[in-house]
Amino acid sequence: MILLSIHNLSLPIEDPVLKFLLVLIIILAAPLLLNKIKVPHLLGLIIAGAIIGPNGFNVLSRDSSIVVTGTTGLLYIMFLAGLEIDMGDFKKNKWKSLTFGIYTFTVPFVLGYLGGYYLLHFSMLTSILFASLFSSHTLIAYPLVSKLGIAKNKAVNITVGGTMITDIMALLVLAVIVGMSQGDVGTEFWVKLSVSFVVFALIVLILFPIIGRWFFKRVDDKISQYIFVLVMIYLAAMLAELAGVEAIIGAFFAGLALNRLIPHTSSLMNRVEFVGNAIFIPFFLISVGMLIDFKVFFKSWETLEVAAIMLVASIGGKYISAVATQKTFRLTKEEGKLIFGLSSASAAATLASVMVGYNIILSETETGEPIRLLNEHVLNGSILLILISCTISSFISMSSAQKIAESDNEDTVSGNSHEEENILLAINHEETVERMVNLGILIKAHSNTEDLFALNVINEDKNESSVKNAEKLLHQAADTAAAADVKLQALKRYDNDVINGVNNVIKEQKITDLIIGLEDEKGFSPSFVYNLYNGYLQNDDVNVLVYHSAQPLSTIKTYAVMIPENAHQEAGFFHALLRVWNIARNSGATVVFYAPENILEILQKIIKKANIEAEFIIMNTWQDGERTAAQLKDDEALIILMARRGMKSYIPRMRLIPELLNKHLNDNNYLLIFPFSEYDKNSPEIRSVGNHGDFVEIGNVIQKIFK
Repeated sequence: MILLSIHNLSLPIEDPVLKFLLVLIIILAAPLLLNKIKVPHLLGLIIAGAIIGPNGFNVLSRDSSIVVTGTTGLLYIMFLAGLEIDMGDFKKNKWKSLTFGIYTFTVPFVLGYLGGYYLLHFSMLTSILFASLFSSHTLIAYPLVSKLGIAKNKAVNITVGGTMITDIMALLVLAVIVGMSQGDVGTEFWVKLSVSFVVFALIVLILFPIIGRWFFKRVDDKISQYIFVLVMIYLAAMLAELAGVEAIIGAFFAGLALNRLIPHTSSLMNRVEFVGNAIFIPFFLISVGMLIDFKVFFKSWETLEVAAIMLVASIGGKYISAVATQKTFRLTKEEGKLIFGLSSASAAATLASVMVGYNIILSETETGEPIRLLNEHVLNGSILLILISCTISSFISMSSAQKIAESDNEDTVSGNSHEEENILLAINHEETVERMVNLGILIKAHSNTEDLFALNVINEDKNESSVKNAEKLLHQAADTAAAADVKLQALKRYDNDVINGVNNVIKEQKITDLIIGLEDEKGFSPSFVYNLYNGYLQNDDVNVLVYHSAQPLSTIKTYAVMIPENAHQEAGFFHALLRVWNIARNSGATVVFYAPENILEILQKIIKKANIEAEFIIMNTWQDGERTAAQLKDDEALIILMARRGMKSYIPRMRLIPELLNKHLNDNNYLLIFPFSEYDKNSPEIRSVGNHGDFVEIGNVIQKIFK
């Protein structure tokens, strides 16, 4: 029957299995074919959509299934832009984003209005709507830039923030023009629009994080967590439409709302990006291509004239805006090109505005022909604009992003060898495995190396059940890391003493950081404290991290970091500080440092070069810090920089910390960091500052401070 139906095939294809198979083949083939000739596969998907679409060979129709999946892809692009934005950097660059948003809205708008009113002789109302088409832009090249690992670059951050601003302004112009064309713009209209938008923003940015934190605390199922994210995207999109703005603004706001709840290195983030880049976003690009009709440009010179003016206003306006932003904030030439590349694509908001304007009929001619707010020439010209602008955006973004990525790589210390950062997880209890792996991923300074190890030591009781249990725990650890696209090396070791087994692996694998997990119910037991101080802490050149997890890392809003006096004089202080910085940077949580005044002064100079949100509170005595720790709220976690006996920052009261934590923080997350007390003789510079490119600059600042 299947062969018979294929034999009697008619176009467009209606069989759902065959339709989906064809789209998947296109998604699969586009990167394989186009990467060889240096053409971005995003452009290939758009061209493929034009070829197979109703205006091409009519292989597939742009029916509801394509539209629904493509709409999800569009919302996904905006959601990812909000989700991956670095909130610390965003706050630092908010005025830059605002300035760019004003540039990229005003310049194309002015050019579009002049072209529409004086060259095409549109009415003032039509000219204003026509001009707004070029003020918005779609971050169609954002997935490409994100894949190259520069999503946190200042230029990307400015562009994403500016996109939110200019799209909101352009879509508000659309709402006003539609209201004016229908004659209902008055005080009531403005009040309703303003109030509804403010209510929408408050619901999404305040209520969504509360709901998300509650959900992630109570639901561990990975599939349910992903479905929850999709629900939030569509719910925010629907609320945006109810507020009178486009759904894409809602999706972007949803990304901002969930930004701190989905750590950038988590398995959930990996699933969100994977599904979007594999299915939804390619469907959107193909659906955009299906709108392209090349034949119309050979039928009417007026269409070509309108299209030419649209291209000059849009592409020219975006280029001028990008150059103005580059000059205003003294960005590099490649960063200026990246801003232009990301902002030059017109698709989502432009298409929405055109379709709304095209569907508004102002009157009719004597022959009964409708007079539309935007005519068919503008509609056809917008299709050409989408094709050309997406082409320019893809090529420029890919070129500049690659150069920026290569430049960033050159700024790292000396590659990614195991001698620089090797993290060992000493796993022994099933309930702590996933939490320890998530922490290990979170504190890593770089994400593209195989520097994460999990170890289970089988002592003298080498029976079959203990071996199977070890294999089960190691398999669970490897699966958890793989879900976040991180390779973990599982190590099973036989030894008569667990501590000796761990210490031997530390020497063999040149471990830099050892993570030990605490059981929820036991906390610091007398036997654990004894093994810690008389066993694990005997390694002088390794950071030892003792971790207690009572809730998911993504639900932590604030980390309180206690630093004792003279801690900055320890050999491993800045290496330990890098771990704290990575936790804040990758989770988006705020860090509150409690430390003596002289250490806070050093930290404040360091934070100027970091992109984390931090607060600084003077801790006059260690007892003050203990009182603060005992009063932490549910969504706050504690990090304490400890010291071994004999170190300069050692305080006798540190021996009381386990008792304090057992008594007051059994329901909170906490992390004790014992910095190493001796440099690695082979590579002291690397061990003291880590291998993160930005932290090398921090190390230089620190050296100047100490001189």
